[in-house]
Amino acid sequence: MTPNTDATAAPQTPPQKPRLALAIATAFGVGYIPKAPGTFGSLVGIAVAILTHPVSLILIIGLIFLHGSGGLGIDMPMFRGHTAPALLLIPSLVALVTVGLLGVWSSSSTATYAGLKDPQHVVVDEVSGMHLTLVLAIMPVGLPTGLLPADEATVFGLYSAFSLLNWKYLLLGFILFRVFDIWKPWPIRRLEKLPGGWGIMADDWMAGIYAAILLRVALHFGLLTFHIGLV
Repeated sequence: MTPNTDATAAPQTPPQKPRLALAIATAFGVGYIPKAPGTFGSLVGIAVAILTHPVSLILIIGLIFLHGSGGLGIDMPMFRGHTAPALLLIPSLVALVTVGLLGVWSSSSTATYAGLKDPQHVVVDEVSGMHLTLVLAIMPVGLPTGLLPADEATVFGLYSAFSLLNWKYLLLGFILFRVFDIWKPWPIRRLEKLPGGWGIMADDWMAGIYAAILLRVALHFGLLTFHIGLV
């Protein structure tokens, strides 16, 4: 008896939906916004930069709860005389690395699931790139090779926090990052060819670096009406 070669092959099990990866890659649904999801992803990056900086977060909370009750006084006597203020630098750096690594993993998993190299709804790359722009532009030159002395670190904590709450700083950083992200000068397009999530993320990191350089120049020359002298 001749075997039946026309038998239907057993159906393949569809890949499991990577829900956590999708949530992170789309910035918890922001990437599903029909128009300009990358722009909205960049706005999420601004929020991440502000909320992961301890001093700017404290300032926001203080302004919310102390509004109309005499203002918010900023003093850090507990930090004076030792190196504790250097801890102010750590959360932003940890957040940068964490968002970047989560972005590589989640975007890679999401792209594989979607069967696309760089799905439009993946916006964690814009979140990470915008975050990098705002933080890198205000980082002291000595990082990460060394931590600042106590007095300089205290000044840096306030300087960086007020920069992240300065609408001119945020607006210029946003514009610069979006310009480089869309324009993609060398070597951004080459970085897009890296495998998996690295290619999705790296081009936005490079756009963030370019934007941070120009943003730092603007700060250095006092073009944003906020300059202390650390950068």
